[in-house]
Amino acid sequence: MALKATIYKADIQIADMDRNYYAEHGLTIARHPSETDERVMIRVLAFALHANEALAFTKGLFDTDEPDLWQKDLTGAIDTWIEVGQPDEKRLLKACGRAEHVFVYCYSATSHIWWKGLANKLERARNLTVINIPAETSEALTGLAKRSMQLQCTIQDGQLWLTDSVDTVLVERETFKAAAASY
Repeated sequence: MALKATIYKADIQIADMDRNYYAEHGLTIARHPSETDERVMIRVLAFALHANEALAFTKGLFDTDEPDLWQKDLTGAIDTWIEVGQPDEKRLLKACGRAEHVFVYCYSATSHIWWKGLANKLERARNLTVINIPAETSEALTGLAKRSMQLQCTIQDGQLWLTDSVDTVLVERETFKAAAASY
C-alpha cells in the first residue's frame, strides 16, 4: 500500500513592502511521505517571496515534470518556475528553457558543495536565480511547521520575517546566482 500525502493548511498574511503586495492566502500543502517539515517550510517561504494570485503549488515530488511552485500566464505559458532543494543541472536547464524566470531555494548544510559543482555548468542559464537559505535559518523555520498554521510574513528592504505570533524567524538568504538583468 502506498503512503499518502499529509495535508498541511496555512493561512498566511503577507505584507511585502518591497513589492507593494499585501494579501492573505489560504494554502493547502500536500507533504510527500519522503518530505521533511523543513522542506515544507522552505516551500511556504518561496510562496511568500513570490506571492501572487496566480502562483500555485504543484504536484512537486509526486510528478517529476513539475516544479514545487509555478506561476502561469493567461495563455498557460510558465512565467515563474520555483524549485526547492538541490536539483540537477539537466532539470534546471530544462526549466530555464520552459519558463521566463527560474528560482531555486536550496537549504541544506551541503548547498555550497552542491552549487560549487553546478555553478560553471549553469553560467549560460541567464534566467536562473539560486538562493541559499542557511541551515540555521531553515532549522528555525522548521519550528513554525504545524499541520494547521497561522503565519504572518513581513518583507521590507530585503529583510523577511516569518512569525506564527509566538516565534519569529528572521530569514537570512544568500544569493548564489542572480538572473541576468536583461535576458
